[in-house]
Amino acid sequence: MNETIKRMDPGAEYYFPENCHIIETSNSPDDPGLSISRARVAPGATTRWHRLAGTTERYVILAGKGRVEVGKLPPQDVIGGDVVIVPPACRQRITNTGEEDLIFLALCTPRFRPEVYEDMTDSPGSGQGAATPPFKELTA
Repeated sequence: MNETIKRMDPGAEYYFPENCHIIETSNSPDDPGLSISRARVAPGATTRWHRLAGTTERYVILAGKGRVEVGKLPPQDVIGGDVVIVPPACRQRITNTGEEDLIFLALCTPRFRPEVYEDMTDSPGSGQGAATPPFKELTA
């Protein structure tokens, strides 16, 4: 790993079927311990139930307000400055309850790879959703 400054490119934002927009700010085999992406959820939108195998995810809420559902916890309201910790293989989704975009950083350890993503929307109670990664494959 070398010293690097990575600049966020707003034009690199893409939509994927989890029902939010993503900008991958840092996700590289050269830095396998951590990935960082910026997520944007539109007002009224809810992301799909999903989980990550072998990967801990943290949401750092930057702007907006929402309601997060994680594992067996009751739904919790979140605002800027809150941090949500999602252990590996834990069901999760978030809803934008505000009138403006909900913006948060998603920090994954180890770094996010598409094969760890499991969509659980079709079977929310069973935990047996089909693995259907909607993420772009990252090569850099």
